[in-house]
Amino acid sequence: MELLPRSPGEFGSARYWDRFFRQRGQRPFEWYGAFPELCPVLHKYVRPRDKVLVVGCGNSELSEQMYDVGMCEDIVNIDISDAVIRQMQERSGSTRPKMSYLLMDVLQMDFPDAHFQVVLDKGTLDALLTDEEEATIAKVDQMFAEISRVLQVGGRYLCISLAQAHVLKKAVEYFSQEGWVVRVHQVASNGDKQQFVLPVFVYVMTKFRKIPGSAPQILEICPEEQDKPMRMESTERLVAAVKDRQHYALLCSQISKNPCREQVSLDLCDKGSGKPRYTLHVVDSPSVKPSRDNHFAIFIIPQGRETEWLFGTEEGRRQLAASAGFGRLLTVALHREQHYEGMGGIQAELSGKVMELAPPGLPARQQVPFLSVGGDIGVRMVRHCDTSPLSGEYVVEDVKGDGSCYFRRLIFLCNRNVVQSEARLLAPTALQGQKKRRKDKKKPSPAEPPGAIDKSYLCCEHHKAMVAGLCLLGGPDALPGELAVLVVGLGGGSLPLFVHDYFSQARVAVVEIDPSMLEVATHWFGFSQGDRMQVHISDGLDYVAKLAAEGTISQSIPAQYDAVMFDVDSKDLMVGMSCPPPAFVEKPFLQKVKSILKPAGVFVLNLVCRDARLKESVLATLRDVFPLLYARRIEGEVNEILFCQPSPEGRRDPAELGARARALEGALRQPGRPWDSSYVLADMLQAVHIL
Repeated sequence: MELLPRSPGEFGSARYWDRFFRQRGQRPFEWYGAFPELCPVLHKYVRPRDKVLVVGCGNSELSEQMYDVGMCEDIVNIDISDAVIRQMQERSGSTRPKMSYLLMDVLQMDFPDAHFQVVLDKGTLDALLTDEEEATIAKVDQMFAEISRVLQVGGRYLCISLAQAHVLKKAVEYFSQEGWVVRVHQVASNGDKQQFVLPVFVYVMTKFRKIPGSAPQILEICPEEQDKPMRMESTERLVAAVKDRQHYALLCSQISKNPCREQVSLDLCDKGSGKPRYTLHVVDSPSVKPSRDNHFAIFIIPQGRETEWLFGTEEGRRQLAASAGFGRLLTVALHREQHYEGMGGIQAELSGKVMELAPPGLPARQQVPFLSVGGDIGVRMVRHCDTSPLSGEYVVEDVKGDGSCYFRRLIFLCNRNVVQSEARLLAPTALQGQKKRRKDKKKPSPAEPPGAIDKSYLCCEHHKAMVAGLCLLGGPDALPGELAVLVVGLGGGSLPLFVHDYFSQARVAVVEIDPSMLEVATHWFGFSQGDRMQVHISDGLDYVAKLAAEGTISQSIPAQYDAVMFDVDSKDLMVGMSCPPPAFVEKPFLQKVKSILKPAGVFVLNLVCRDARLKESVLATLRDVFPLLYARRIEGEVNEILFCQPSPEGRRDPAELGARARALEGALRQPGRPWDSSYVLADMLQAVHIL
């Protein structure tokens, strides 16, 4: 401990380094980065005929190793410590005649201008730039100016560093403003135990003549796993990219030593585009008793199924890991913008990277299994993608579910893990081309007719519950006959389509704020308008307010409705409620909703709220407006369906609700009309309770 400085400022003191090296003796001191790890990077930028200057050489073996392997021999080493220079002259003077050691301060060097092709710095900048005080920054500026002076045009300043944010930012900003090309290499680890948890980086600053005016900056990063540099558009993005790699190294170090108490999530990005390619979740199961063969496994989630409860929620992944019987399960989700060469290709691509996330105690050379559902990676075909001014980027995609079922989904990319709308396809013919990738990589045409939609099947459990809520309509013995239904929020149109098709006397009005969604629903989800189905492009808030104020908008729209259904998402992801937008559950607006309901009508609300306080506030407001309030939780989801009635006289006990549900289902199941046998209305209402 006596070798450590009393303050960071002593790192720049010759007296401190003299004492350091006298006490340490002849043992070489390497700050970080062993020569075998650094060699692949140095070899790219140091040529045998180059004249190399090593600043702050200390008693590191780096120069000697470069000399001995023939990388370069004309090497000048300088340091401010007289003790270490004498030590190194004795150690290398007779065996390496072309290499010299000089007592010299990097802040004031005696070399002529443009004397070197390479300046090599291993830890000197890190030792000098210990803080961002004015005096420290002035010293660093002086060091950079001297390095720039002694380097030839085309020469390289190679700085080996731990890349603290302020150190990297200072170096990048200084040299890029001078017109130099800046490239940052991450040094590949050799897999042995490291002195530092954080990775080592090499900044490569190549000197160019400064061009008058505002020449574009050239900033690049080379991650350890690839040779091809990635262009960064700003210093901030470069610093952020380095920080991401530091965080990843820290994460790997932590979870390799200790079990994960909480699930860890991270993205692995595509080398070319920089976009996420894999999303990984590390799930530990403390209840699993470890043995040689059950330490670690990788589970590839089939394409398109990452939103399912088992794969898309913490509880689901925890259950998956426990049932798989492994101490640590790494789940891997595949992204829709990427192409994958089957399970074998994914395994080859991930094998090295996932081992960095292995649990403590994994036996050496342990074979780690790759698992999946049915042994394949699933099927996903993007049928259409576009951008809406209101909803942002979205995609329509066909995916394979369990067995032979195929589904069409609408996904808003601002919330890519949530299925906005879903419909079952009657036949998978539209997906046949996915099994073999076309050589011309031709994308499916938006004008191509969509596959046949199974309109009898409601994919979303919350839609099934919302339809079941219509059992609350009518008198004690009556079932819904002629209905006036208002649906706010179209999406793919599955909910209004089902009500229209199965309630043959229902007149359905749909309000949708985004005209793009009407095009999507019509072209890709089999939606159509007619005498009993009309879509109004309007803000739901304005539409309901106008109905409440005027009593009627047109002859085809009633003043009051039997049912009003809200299934509208919020675009504000910062609010803890994703459905509906907060304005839709404010008391003045809810009173307007109540005013357009018939006395025995029902207001059905799809509520998705993760904020417990906000949810309780919404429920309290609903209770203030509606005397009768039922709730139905959707198992495995955040959704809760609320059935609100304007009169307490409509209250029904569970037995009556069950009887009405069975009677309604019997009425809806007509000969020749398809019906999903798994959809039992009475089951939907079993878990309903009065709030």
